[in-house]
Amino acid sequence: MSESNNVAGSEKPRKSLILNAFVEMCSGHQSPGLWRHPEDESHRFNDIEHWVELAQLLESAKFHGIFIADVLGGYDVYKGPRNLGPAITSGAQWPVNEPLAVVPAMAAATKNIGFGVTVTTTYEPPYHLARRLSTVDHLTKGRYVVTGYLDSAARNLGQAEQPHVSHKDPTIYKQHTLEKKLTRTQHDDRYALAEEYIKVTYKLWESSWRQDAVVLDREHGIYTDPARVRQINHVGKYYNVPGPHICQPSPQRTPVILQAGTSKAGKTFAAQHAEAIFVAGHSPAVVAKNVAEIRQLAKTEFGRDPQSIKFLALLCPVLGRTEEEAVEKFKYYRSLGSIDGALALFGGWTGIDLDKYGDDEELRHVESNAIRSAVEGWSKATPEVAKWTKTTVGQHITVGGLGATPWVADSMERWVQEADVDGFNLAYAIKPGSFKDIIELLIPELRRRGLFWDDYAVQKGTYRENLYSSPGQTGPRKDHPAFKYRWNVGVAAEDHPIPEN
Repeated sequence: MSESNNVAGSEKPRKSLILNAFVEMCSGHQSPGLWRHPEDESHRFNDIEHWVELAQLLESAKFHGIFIADVLGGYDVYKGPRNLGPAITSGAQWPVNEPLAVVPAMAAATKNIGFGVTVTTTYEPPYHLARRLSTVDHLTKGRYVVTGYLDSAARNLGQAEQPHVSHKDPTIYKQHTLEKKLTRTQHDDRYALAEEYIKVTYKLWESSWRQDAVVLDREHGIYTDPARVRQINHVGKYYNVPGPHICQPSPQRTPVILQAGTSKAGKTFAAQHAEAIFVAGHSPAVVAKNVAEIRQLAKTEFGRDPQSIKFLALLCPVLGRTEEEAVEKFKYYRSLGSIDGALALFGGWTGIDLDKYGDDEELRHVESNAIRSAVEGWSKATPEVAKWTKTTVGQHITVGGLGATPWVADSMERWVQEADVDGFNLAYAIKPGSFKDIIELLIPELRRRGLFWDDYAVQKGTYRENLYSSPGQTGPRKDHPAFKYRWNVGVAAEDHPIPEN
């Protein structure tokens, strides 16, 4: 779809974009109800062949990675309380499978593309999680990235509500329902817990084993030199982990750390630890301030290169060979979308139940500041909508969720220039059809503009090497806090004590 606002003449240098596919092991994901489309195959999410085919398709187009989101509970706020009916009926991220299980199969069928999943640190001790992630980093040869979230998940795991936010924030959206229930002190305590959690994993991944601990000395019968493996003996406020790590060093040791979350404490945490951050908004202006603040914090508070943090915006492109074709396709998608499913997702993302408002009630005038703020943002991005009701909100979400839905490369350039993002998480309306359209219609245009690479920077490289287009950068950069934890080849244990902070 053509746009008049081409930013090709901007003075800012162009970035080579990072492109990830954004999916979930469910039917529909960000586009509830579009499983009804005759060409949609997202209902095949239980088939391993479906995921292998998708990985091979995306690698053929040189996507950086596939990020598989996850939730551990259903969307039960809309028409609530605790009413799963709309989500179950519409298939709004229900049913949903655990994503980590499928990654090794996709990795075995590809050579370069990376893989990321949501993991739930809330309910898993750091020792156990570190082992699982090291295992996957080995099996994928370093092509691994890591980043539930609903109160319903907490209830299913024996707790009343979410106890804290993990260091890999679970979704790319606004803070969940509990966020609005916490005092500032409670909220900051959650990040204090996350801070300790991530430092325990750094110690396990980077400090417990020397890089050359596995010697495979057949003559003397020594598999691993015990002098090169040590306990971490972590004793903290929230965790006591003696160690040692049970896995030998993997290709990346610390996987690439992704985060979403833009509260004050979340920004500070991201500025210190995140290597990539997921953002979503109706327009570049919505996220530009957060991007700038985190980059500044990274530089001034933690001595990091602010450009080393890669910001990825959520987009759901709807593409056509002509403007008319794209518009008609978008209208057809909208006609198949489930309003109830969309409002179930909205309720889970924001904690707001729109069912209490009338079908024709103008949401600009309701008492909720959160709703009025959201509607104001949508109205600026979509001025053609004359009246925002719960139905129009649902329609807005049916294709691509809360991510903007631009049709051409001009929009992506504008996001880069105005919001300073480094790339995009590309959601789908139908799968794999949307990705096939991206490969056929969008990526060639991005390449023509010099905005996307022709091939992977490092063949058979780790995700981190290709994220930074930097051969040899398998581990965290020198300005990342995990770097100081690494126990390198040839260094005596007494010469590299495990950092306490």
